[in-house]
Amino acid sequence: MRIITRLERFHHSDIRRLLLGIIVTVGFVVLLVLCFGIPCPKTFCLSPVTVSVIELTNSNVTPVSVMNYINLPDDDDDDNDNDNVDEEFEEGNNKKDLDRENDVVISKEKVEINVSVIARENISLRNPKLVVDSSESDPNLVMVRVKDSRNGNVLSMRKHERRGAISISQMNSLLIQSLSSFKSPKPRWSSARDSEMLSARFEIEKASAVHEFLGLNASVYRNISKFLRSYDLMERKLKVYVYKEGGKPIFHKPMPRGIYASEGWFMKLMESNKKFVVRDPRKAHLFYIPISIKALRSSLGLNFQTPRSLADHLKEYVDLIAGKYKFWNRTGGADHFIVACHDWGNKLTKKTMKNSVRALCNSNVAQGFRIGTDTALPVTYIRSAESPLEYLGGKTPSERKILAFFAGSMHGYLRPILVKLWENKEPDMKIVGPMPRDRESKKQYREYMKSSKYCICARGYEVHTPRVVEAIINECVPVIIADNYVPPFFEVLNWEEFAVFVEEKDIPNLRNILLSISEERYIVMQARVKAVQQHFLWHKKPVKFDLFHMILHSIWHSRVYKVKTR
Repeated sequence: MRIITRLERFHHSDIRRLLLGIIVTVGFVVLLVLCFGIPCPKTFCLSPVTVSVIELTNSNVTPVSVMNYINLPDDDDDDNDNDNVDEEFEEGNNKKDLDRENDVVISKEKVEINVSVIARENISLRNPKLVVDSSESDPNLVMVRVKDSRNGNVLSMRKHERRGAISISQMNSLLIQSLSSFKSPKPRWSSARDSEMLSARFEIEKASAVHEFLGLNASVYRNISKFLRSYDLMERKLKVYVYKEGGKPIFHKPMPRGIYASEGWFMKLMESNKKFVVRDPRKAHLFYIPISIKALRSSLGLNFQTPRSLADHLKEYVDLIAGKYKFWNRTGGADHFIVACHDWGNKLTKKTMKNSVRALCNSNVAQGFRIGTDTALPVTYIRSAESPLEYLGGKTPSERKILAFFAGSMHGYLRPILVKLWENKEPDMKIVGPMPRDRESKKQYREYMKSSKYCICARGYEVHTPRVVEAIINECVPVIIADNYVPPFFEVLNWEEFAVFVEEKDIPNLRNILLSISEERYIVMQARVKAVQQHFLWHKKPVKFDLFHMILHSIWHSRVYKVKTR
């Protein structure tokens, strides 16, 4: 009232309203600061992210304290080329509307507990602490707290019901079902290109048995005869139209370095290709939208930092080409495709390109990745665009003395569990957190990869990780620990013949699982890793069966099995 009385001294009502508005605004800002804290420096901000850590025995739940695992990395740290860090897997960094919750079950015997923590953004924690302890009332429940080590305040606590993981065998079944059910919109009018693809599908299904495999190992493929027939038809028949619309850097500007190099290398090689690309869209079987989700994420400024706003930007482009050309509207986008390696590739395209073929690094079947329609894109961490094949190769099986190796940043909920359970526990298990970023440590990291029988490929913030391809390049058998992750070229490769899949809940039994694999079986798997290696290599000028051709074949294969006619 005293403030209102003083305002009465002003005779002009506009001045009084202005001053009152300033006072209300300042008061509102002060209230926000008191409730949510002052926005902190980027490096030390705690962005919206879910963390789940559990360590259990049959009789009790052991308290776990994990330090410095909460801070998220900078978004576009391409220059920070460390061999053992997924710098840019930053799902949730400076993102306003995420409420992502990851559930995990880590059980040493039969106890199953599911918890997750959601921390609020703009809370500065230089020494965050995550604590897990048991509930007195129910031994099957845990209390998970994120605490500020400076004052001991509990920031957040949460628990959730279990979400079941889809096993690799279930994924195999889903693939078979997908190939036999053609769930695709009918085209609005007929096209000769559709008839050509239907004919290709018939030829693939009727492929004769092949006895000469052109240097390929038949055991790593689901059906090598069908694969070779499909690949041959792709080379002879496939034509792709690349849209010219869209400005750089979001469109038509490949980024061939860093963690998201797959989308950059494909864009670069596709747009310059003279074998598959046609100028006349009427001759095309497929239409490529040459967008970089990484550039979309980083180039639009602070006003476009949510999945919704970025998805709207992508929709504007689709509306542009749909209005200018007739081809998107003919099939509802079913003959269009996108190649996206950024974490957000899945969510940004889920609605706008719901009928299209999406080649995605974030191939999480529990988050909308469609087996048989979408294709899993390998994560290839390229440090030098001039030398994409550096450090290729590894030691022979007899020279590999380390049973299992992992090193990397504590991204996501799973890696802290892995390190907590296995760091310094067994002499043949080299499981550590982040290694130093100096030249010698990078060399040591590569040496561990080349000297280990099994390389642990543990998920980060999302299910994908460059360690899968790193393991293959270093001729180390990949051990994939990422529930619901669909591995690259799943429709063609028989991954269980050259990789080991361990469910997240089985991390406490990791060493026993690996030791249960006989030496004879390991030698066979390692030889198959070497055989499949050619499919995961980038070349400045594409060669037969390389990564560029395998990505394109996966997209071709998906469309061939989904095409419909009037």
